[in-house]
Amino acid sequence: MGLLINGEWHDQWYDTKSSGGTFKREDAQLRNWVTADGSAGPSGEGGFKAESGRYHLYVSLACPWAHRTLIFRQLKDLELHISVSVVGPDMLSHGWDFDTEHADPTLRSSGDTLFGSRYMHEVYTRNKSDYTGRVTVPVLWDKRTHSIVSNESSEIIRMFNTAFNDLTGNTLDYYPESLRSDIDRVNELVYHKINNGVYKAGFATTPEAYETAVGELFEALDELEHRLQQHPYLVTDRQGNAVLTEADWRLFTTLVRFDAVYVGHFKCNIRRITDYPALSRYLKSLYQHPGVAETVDMAHIKRHYYYSHDTINPTRIVPVGPVLEFMQD
Repeated sequence: MGLLINGEWHDQWYDTKSSGGTFKREDAQLRNWVTADGSAGPSGEGGFKAESGRYHLYVSLACPWAHRTLIFRQLKDLELHISVSVVGPDMLSHGWDFDTEHADPTLRSSGDTLFGSRYMHEVYTRNKSDYTGRVTVPVLWDKRTHSIVSNESSEIIRMFNTAFNDLTGNTLDYYPESLRSDIDRVNELVYHKINNGVYKAGFATTPEAYETAVGELFEALDELEHRLQQHPYLVTDRQGNAVLTEADWRLFTTLVRFDAVYVGHFKCNIRRITDYPALSRYLKSLYQHPGVAETVDMAHIKRHYYYSHDTINPTRIVPVGPVLEFMQD
């Protein structure tokens, strides 16, 4: 993991010394919006008009943040309207890498099908030659203006949720206005204590920081286990009916990686998801939702984490297991 400083690549890990061993994630910087008519986004951000074939999505199959956007591309029937490039699973000295020559054909990237870039940081400097910041995925690229629209996954999924409805005829709404305050409350818990919580535990460099993060993580999982014992999804409407929303998909991409990666690699081993009956049922239900299983690539997921983070796993041995019940027929 590295970053660009004034357009120059630096192979530089996160600085946890200045934060007492605690991992702190940087906010995404590039946050414009695609809207149906090209008007400004919800907070006045620059607007880009929803058009078929205009946008290109850069993702990693291993990254949970990028995974969200692939799921929404499927859920909202956007496959024919938004093209995709997939990086390889290894994030080494040059960051995300468009590896098209890996020995294992199941782990190859698609390559950068727009520009033929070797590394993801080249896409960032194509957008802004003196860019400073982390080079992350997902990235939504505008082919018309040759610029990055957004590198914030939570906002990209909301663009996909509504902006292209007139093109696809798919009006399914995973962030309905009447439930937004409830969804936002769940998202706040899930993001800080679970989505980012596993990274706070895994990237902590002091026992105190690790124990705080892992304690908060499992408190949150226990809370959601109780919630899911009452209802099949995280949010209910005013009549008490469970509604499938973006909150569920934002949690799903962490749960799907949990037992295979976070339990061992990030030391999140107080319990496994398979030890939670309600969370296990929920995970399998979401995995079996039409179009979702094909977005899950466990080979990429395991290879990325165990091979890329050599400060955590210096042998780079990728474990064979575990057998994941939610993926079994």
